[in-house]
Amino acid sequence: MKFTNNSKDAEKYGKTLIGAHFINNKDVVEGSTFKSINPSDNSDIVGQFPIAGEKEIKAAAEAARIAFKKWSETPAPVRGEIIGKFGRLLHEHKDELSWLVTREIGKTKREAMGSVQEAIDTAYFFQSEGRRLYGQQVWSEMRNKECVTYRRPYGVVGIITAGNFPIAVPSWKIIPALITGNTVVWKPSEDAPTIGYIFAKLFEEAGLPAGCLNIVNGLGANSTGEYMIKAIDKGYFQKFSFTGSTVVGKLIGEACGRMLQVPSLELGGKNPLCIMDDADLDKAVEAALFSCYGTGGQRCTSTGNIILHEKIADKFLSEFVSAAKKLKIGNPCLDSSVYYGALINEKFGTRFMEHFDMAKKDGAKMIIGEGRLKGGAFDKGFYVAPTLWDGVNMKMNIAQNEVFGPTVNIVRVKDFNTLLEAANAVEYGLSSAIFTSNPKTMYAFKNGIDAGMTSINNSTTGAEAHLPFGGTKNSGNGTRESGIWVIDAYTKWQAVNTDLSGHLQLAQIDAEHTSIDAAASKSSAASELKDNFKPIW
Repeated sequence: MKFTNNSKDAEKYGKTLIGAHFINNKDVVEGSTFKSINPSDNSDIVGQFPIAGEKEIKAAAEAARIAFKKWSETPAPVRGEIIGKFGRLLHEHKDELSWLVTREIGKTKREAMGSVQEAIDTAYFFQSEGRRLYGQQVWSEMRNKECVTYRRPYGVVGIITAGNFPIAVPSWKIIPALITGNTVVWKPSEDAPTIGYIFAKLFEEAGLPAGCLNIVNGLGANSTGEYMIKAIDKGYFQKFSFTGSTVVGKLIGEACGRMLQVPSLELGGKNPLCIMDDADLDKAVEAALFSCYGTGGQRCTSTGNIILHEKIADKFLSEFVSAAKKLKIGNPCLDSSVYYGALINEKFGTRFMEHFDMAKKDGAKMIIGEGRLKGGAFDKGFYVAPTLWDGVNMKMNIAQNEVFGPTVNIVRVKDFNTLLEAANAVEYGLSSAIFTSNPKTMYAFKNGIDAGMTSINNSTTGAEAHLPFGGTKNSGNGTRESGIWVIDAYTKWQAVNTDLSGHLQLAQIDAEHTSIDAAASKSSAASELKDNFKPIW
């Protein structure tokens, strides 16, 4: 790897990585470049990377295609050993990787450490899956005939990931794709190319063969991201996985549909956090703070609407506002006690500022909110204050549209039925949560909510490596990340029947059940039972 000295004002953060595309285990540097800048301090250049065009994407796809044959034929337990070694490398360098996550996208130390740990957990979980990847033996209706099923990899998987979880989410996609025998062409977020490059280098060190994981860097629209989507129609990929906006996800879905492929789409959310009148309010306030303002609200699972039973609404609001006003905002690279830092990029900042006009036009009442913070260190990034809107109903635009920043709405309801109705009254269905002490209410909520994930007495955020992650409606297309369920996304089923009878046997036509049916029809036991043992009650 190549490094250069940072600017004088940013020496304290470390050096600047001079990155590259990673194709067939070789660094490729061609064309124009872009910089990855620390969102918390714009004087810090974390990395510099080339922008991939169609040529580089084609080369990466070709390297993956060639590598696929050998990799797919590698015994799955051997593939698992490589993934396990990758997990151990992540573990050994957890501090450095966490620092890089904090530096490149502005997560707090605590959240960055958790993000890297999630990648470690994913690697260890799927190492063991290399000794499973079970098919099934199915009984044939014929004698001397065996029926079995096998999981088969698709081929080359195209992947595009977002920047808010730059190591955890890629691990959710890349690791299961590899353990099942696929090869990968990955475009990391332009907000986190340095982390992506290190991710690939550690996989190389773990022993992953050349061409199995390839990286192409660049921007989104009119750049590498758009070219990746166009490559679907060109047949470069046999599977595609994407985390990002619903708008882009639908474009990918259309392209995959033309190729008769099922993409994995993990999209946006407007997640409800519901609080009943019998809830533990202290815990609910703590959970709501993190659900709404953790990571600066830049999680697809961040809470969009807090739906409150009217009996406890004022009390909850008073405690929540008091706690929100005490949140410390600043540069997480220099102060590990801050609750959140700057927004990841200016695009998110612009969208956040636009939501103020939306809410005011809707007639919502702002309880707290200062917009962009300025002065001193705040001028080195797009820092914004936590925002809270009251008087919101589910017909308002502010209640329906994802903002992707530290803002949340208060919706008041009179009972559980109206609470559930409000929770379902959005076009998204990613995450959800309810606080209640009543088991019947818990049961009714988890059965009535239309969301891929539900927490009871916990936040809307958070995921574990062995649980399925994904949403319904505009939050996804039904595919899931993580756990054993993601294996279905990266494999196709093959059914194999082997006839050992020595003569041709035709299913349904020559099956023995036809003679069994004839013999059964001669029996009169059933009719005699009905005639002679009639109940009199």
